[in-house]
Amino acid sequence: MEMLTRQMICHTAADPEAYPELPSEVDNFMGLCPLEPPASSPLHKSSTFSYVTTVYKGVNIKTGQHMCLRRIHGYRLVNTKCMGLVDQWKKMSHSNLVTLRQVFTSKSFGDHSMVFVYDFFPGSETLMSRHFSHPNQLGVSLLDPFNGDGSRPYSQTKNSLLRQQAAIANSQGLLPESLIWNYVIQLTSALRYVHGAGLACRTLDPSKILVLGKNRLLVNCGGIFDVLTYDPNSSNPLAAMAVYQQEDLVSLGRIVLALSCNSFIAIQRENLAQSMELVTGNYSSDLRNLIMYLLTAPQRVKSVNDLMPMIGARFYTALDTCLQKTDQLEVELAKDLESARLFRLLTKLGTVVDRTELNMDQAWAETGDRYMLKLFRDYIFHQVMEDGRPFLDMAHVMTSLNRLDAGIPDKVCLMSRDELNVLVVSYAELKNCLEQSYGEVLAAASAKPKHANMHQVQE
Repeated sequence: MEMLTRQMICHTAADPEAYPELPSEVDNFMGLCPLEPPASSPLHKSSTFSYVTTVYKGVNIKTGQHMCLRRIHGYRLVNTKCMGLVDQWKKMSHSNLVTLRQVFTSKSFGDHSMVFVYDFFPGSETLMSRHFSHPNQLGVSLLDPFNGDGSRPYSQTKNSLLRQQAAIANSQGLLPESLIWNYVIQLTSALRYVHGAGLACRTLDPSKILVLGKNRLLVNCGGIFDVLTYDPNSSNPLAAMAVYQQEDLVSLGRIVLALSCNSFIAIQRENLAQSMELVTGNYSSDLRNLIMYLLTAPQRVKSVNDLMPMIGARFYTALDTCLQKTDQLEVELAKDLESARLFRLLTKLGTVVDRTELNMDQAWAETGDRYMLKLFRDYIFHQVMEDGRPFLDMAHVMTSLNRLDAGIPDKVCLMSRDELNVLVVSYAELKNCLEQSYGEVLAAASAKPKHANMHQVQE
């Protein structure tokens, strides 16, 4: 059902009445369909990028692939030197990273837009919507029944927030530690890869991290900040990457803390001490130490590699889970391969049997090899029981087709419907008959047609 849902999402189309301004083509992409609901205001800017942004699904005209297009409204590219960083991002390929495929400017939307093209993962959702969709989890202040219009003392406000955080944790339930570590392993794996290439994510935010399926994470929007904030006057654009990498680690710590407390209120500065108490009382010391390492002011340059000892043997648990899922997928793939093989066999059989004529031979389907194949078709699908009821047995169908495909030497008794003709042939002979007869059909189909036949077809 998940695979079918993804296919349906890929084939959805935008309502032309709801989106009349949507262009039919943008660069090499067509069939654009918005992936996010329209903003409440056309001037609503993204809290991450400080620009108005829109995300579309589109089809690449050249390859037929469905891609994700993130449009930055009203952005005029004044210096193309930043494309060097874009080329570096396009080379990045990681299982926890949404790959950047293309960047281009466009006037198709009626303005100067910058479009970033990424791989499309239908059915995915953001980490924000998966775990922080409740408004109180985002830190939205509740109405204060004690003093509605005035302001309360800081201590009372602080206690109210803590009570609110505890209430959310109790009502929503804290996340299992195994899930949090699974997220940590995936996010640190992506950071290790990006930082190792001399780049920084800079978009490690729950609204820019995709969750695919049960718990697969994908860091999204890589490379956008490198274009939007590019300084053409800088002699070395990569000099600031070390600072951005440290910011990535802080962002990771904030995400892990929010997940551990199941609330974004937890990462507010005035609540950090109490949030760490919640983590200490409900999770292992390794998780607490990891959060403290990421959020504490550094005495030296931090590295994502320093987190590996804290993850420890949990890495092997995650690896074992991935390998088990791979084995499961291979089993399902083997079933599909079986279906495809039998489908090709049935296609050949249906192409040959009951073909009225071939090469002007009116009795082609009823003579020689074709007659045996016709009887074999009846043997598989048209058998009846003694009282005349159809004999339906899927195991019989599958076994017979598999024996035909293998061409085994076992014999099978074939009988015409009037019971006047009985043939005993081997599956090897039947397979040879099928291949020869199907080859004759292919040869006839590829032969140059005669003029007389062409006129007959036109008439």
